[in-house]
Amino acid sequence: MSKIKKLPERKEVPKHFTWKTADIYASEQKWEQDYAGVKNEMNLFLAFKGKLHKQDALFEALKGYEQLAQTVEKLYFYAHLKKDEDNTVAKYQAMLDKAQALLVAFDSTTSFLKPEILTLSADRLNKIKDEKKFDRYSHFLDNLIRKRKHFLSEKEEKILALSGEIAQAPKQIFTMINDADMQFPKIRDAQGRLVELTKGNYKNFLESRNRDVRKQAFLKLYQTYRKQDNTLAATLAASLKKDAYYAQIRGHSSTLQEALFEDHIPLSVYDNLIEAINHKLNLLHHYIQMKRKALGLDKIQIYDVYVPLTEEVSLGYAFSQAAETVKEALQPLGEDYGLILDQAYCGRWIDVLENRGKTSGAYSWGCYGCHPYILLNYQDNLDHMFTIAHELGHAAHSYLSNKHQPYINSSYSIFIAEIASTLNEILLTNHLLKKYQDPQIKTYIINHHLEQFRNTVYRQTMFAEFEKTIHARYQNKQSLTAQDFSQIYYALNQKYFGENMEIDQNIGMEWARIPHFYNCFYVYKYATGFCAAAALAENITSNHQVDTYLHFLSSGGSDYPINLLKKAGIDMTSPQPINKALHNFSLLLKRLENLI
Repeated sequence: MSKIKKLPERKEVPKHFTWKTADIYASEQKWEQDYAGVKNEMNLFLAFKGKLHKQDALFEALKGYEQLAQTVEKLYFYAHLKKDEDNTVAKYQAMLDKAQALLVAFDSTTSFLKPEILTLSADRLNKIKDEKKFDRYSHFLDNLIRKRKHFLSEKEEKILALSGEIAQAPKQIFTMINDADMQFPKIRDAQGRLVELTKGNYKNFLESRNRDVRKQAFLKLYQTYRKQDNTLAATLAASLKKDAYYAQIRGHSSTLQEALFEDHIPLSVYDNLIEAINHKLNLLHHYIQMKRKALGLDKIQIYDVYVPLTEEVSLGYAFSQAAETVKEALQPLGEDYGLILDQAYCGRWIDVLENRGKTSGAYSWGCYGCHPYILLNYQDNLDHMFTIAHELGHAAHSYLSNKHQPYINSSYSIFIAEIASTLNEILLTNHLLKKYQDPQIKTYIINHHLEQFRNTVYRQTMFAEFEKTIHARYQNKQSLTAQDFSQIYYALNQKYFGENMEIDQNIGMEWARIPHFYNCFYVYKYATGFCAAAALAENITSNHQVDTYLHFLSSGGSDYPINLLKKAGIDMTSPQPINKALHNFSLLLKRLENLI
């Protein structure tokens, strides 16, 4: 009887493959001390209420707000990391609950700050923010003035702040269903071994040369989600309702308008992205047709699209080898950037391996005053090596922002958050294409990059179109059942993949496993970020504009994202970066055709 491969328990993972949370808090006792201390500090902060018309009091209040926010964020961050190590540990679920409650209390306690500041006239605020003493708060105040008409009274702001914990419920419920409760069946791998299907190894199965393995993994995954379809639909619908509620309360015309307003992004940027991609769906259709022919299939299915086009190439990378290859690829970013990578590798910034109960996927996250952290569920393949490069991009961006900006300006907008990560992936692709001369390997790497483009630009734009549709359905008071979500999602797959693909009905359930849908209108930024990153990468490799790029990474949130990109030489209000990226995709398609 074949031995069943099982995920390790957390305690079984080698220490050097785990992140060092002691860099945030040396002990849980220290966490508890900070927790008690910040609750006391919040009570003291209330003394500023009613005094912000005095300039000195305003300055001290902003300082106090900044210090409080930094500590509350640190407490929440630590608790979240501990919970993500193993979602089944009740102690860390409770710790995170306490931290979330503290966030709500912080928002409630400080809810008077912005409305009271806005009782000052725009002229006076503009004079204050231009004073040298208020330099670090200049952009904060400018952004506050811009949002003036969307702020409510002090009493109403406090009520909204108190609702924060309830508002987090849909995402929390989804996370617990998806990461703690969802159990997948075992399947036979290509060698006939019985292996547990997980979200972490699912992609590996889809890349198998054995079509039965791919189909098995695909069907078993979505059949498992389908068993929870009504619950997951109710959870996602609740998230949409929450988003619409806040948009309406804030006086925005739609959820989309509110989401883009936060980053100061014109609505046309979102619509232009969908329009531009829809206009060039023929390129994606052509790519699918190429893949069908290369794989020798009469009909290509969703579970076939991840298979590498060349049978002979198997580029597997152990984590240490992948980490070193990524460092080599990022040498164009200079020695200082390389030192950041060394710290990440040697300082245990990275939690590498999948274990039972661990949060799925990958992310980079940090808190001010400590280095960033990276969560991986590493598998020994090319795709996961690209994930290392991707998350290190996020980590370096956060590291440089925190190093060069005060806390109040350290958090960069989500609109630019995917640029550093995507640029790293592009540099890794360029490096590998130079490193390997074998046509089969080049085919593999080009196909991998095309897959990255398909997933990051085409797929995320499809997600963005799905989001726009379902939010509009709620706003128009239309139904949002599991069947509705699946029908909409299935139809989008038909449109994006075209008539060359036979669309399995089970793909209609994919909406149920996408966590980003619980952060409304986030995913389009992957697509715009890819296009901006491609332009910046070209500037670095062709024009050696490394200093300009590192200055962009060091700027944090000190200006609006559109302005920061313009300073870096990229104008995202123009369709040019998107069209340029699509043109490069078409050139790579031709290059791939010549190889196969």
